[in-house]
Amino acid sequence: MPALDSALISSKALFERLSFGNVCVIDASWYLPAMGRDPLAEYQKQHIPGAAYYDLDHWSAPNSDLPHTLPSPEWFTQGMQACGVNQDSEVVVYDGAGMFSAPRLWWLLKSFGHDDVKVLNGGLPAWLREGLPVEPGVPEISEGNYRATALPSGFVNANQVLDLVRGIGTAQIADARSAGRFSGAEPEPRAGLRSGHIPSSCNVPYGSLLDDAGELLPVETLKQIWQDKGIGQASAVITSCGSGISACVLALSLHECGISDVSVYDGSWSEWGGRAALPLSKGVA
Repeated sequence: MPALDSALISSKALFERLSFGNVCVIDASWYLPAMGRDPLAEYQKQHIPGAAYYDLDHWSAPNSDLPHTLPSPEWFTQGMQACGVNQDSEVVVYDGAGMFSAPRLWWLLKSFGHDDVKVLNGGLPAWLREGLPVEPGVPEISEGNYRATALPSGFVNANQVLDLVRGIGTAQIADARSAGRFSGAEPEPRAGLRSGHIPSSCNVPYGSLLDDAGELLPVETLKQIWQDKGIGQASAVITSCGSGISACVLALSLHECGISDVSVYDGSWSEWGGRAALPLSKGVA
């Protein structure tokens, strides 16, 4: 199959695009508690000029007992309209870590039917390294007219993953957590979760897909990483992580490799590790 169009954009290319009125830039920064960072405060201190801020926790499913899970089309519509997204907007998402939480919003937009969306490769750190302008405060954002479509098959639930574990289906499960968490040697950062991994899954720590600057590795390198896990263009893949954030970094890397049959396990280990009835494995797969 032909390679998919790249979902990445460079800092210089985005800076050139800012002179066109149809580009909607969104800061989708989110951090683990252990990172000790406040995404909103950092956004208010400095952000790409005109960028809106999208709170992944606030705009998630309101009544879920799991962190930042999939919102309804109606709730997601409100969130995107608040960020100034229109039906015909070219959307660019970024985060302050480089490449961590922005792919989650990229995946949400793609799953809700908005294909004209890219991820700033290297995020705000890359933008700053280029010496490009930033601004403080909160810009005035005009409400957009974006409307989410009914959700297609961008996400899967625990029952669908359990079917795979039981041998129903052929998709490969790829876990973005660290090797220690995957093997069960390290405790989970969220209290009350078991240690280990989903049986039959493979471990692809999301950081292994990034270079030292926090940018996605070249496509040929990414392809080799996935091929080493037995995953190629004809593969079906379900990505997972701790709570559905870094799983989207895996989904982005697969997209860059031209692998299109990809879904994200929304509940990820926050759900699987918290449900005693679900099977788990330990050790290196």
